[in-house]
Amino acid sequence: MDDVATPQRTYPVSWDQLHRDSKALAWRLVEGGPWQGIVAITRGGMVPAAIVARELDIRLIDTMCIVSYDDRQQGEAKVLKEVPGTGDGWLIIDDLVDTGRTAKVVRNRLPDAHFATVYAKPAGRPLVNTFVTEVSQDTWILFPWDTELQSVPPIVKNTQRR
Repeated sequence: MDDVATPQRTYPVSWDQLHRDSKALAWRLVEGGPWQGIVAITRGGMVPAAIVARELDIRLIDTMCIVSYDDRQQGEAKVLKEVPGTGDGWLIIDDLVDTGRTAKVVRNRLPDAHFATVYAKPAGRPLVNTFVTEVSQDTWILFPWDTELQSVPPIVKNTQRR
């Protein structure tokens, strides 16, 4: 595996925060347009892509389907669906760039596209053109579609167990 930290912290993101952060991403992308369309990286990029598409008034949306995670374990990226062309004039949207494995696959297939993510970790950050929020490499982002409300112990109790 890469020299990337194992997640030690969690960063929960609510639907409201994801919406605000995706809208902030759209603000950063306004000057780079006009865009021919959006390529959403499935599945995580679909919700941010819908928000960005609305804010930038983009109606043409395609998907590049890639599998790289299985229950917090990142493996080799497997492409399930491609997008034709080099990406010239297109905007790629994903929720997160983490180690950069998925981003490298996307970059190789769509080298001329503008790659934007809502969140970025240091290992993958150089592969994207635009992002909104950087988190440390050892942080696991808990997206709203992967979580449900439940009681959790205070942070100090989690750190004392180590």
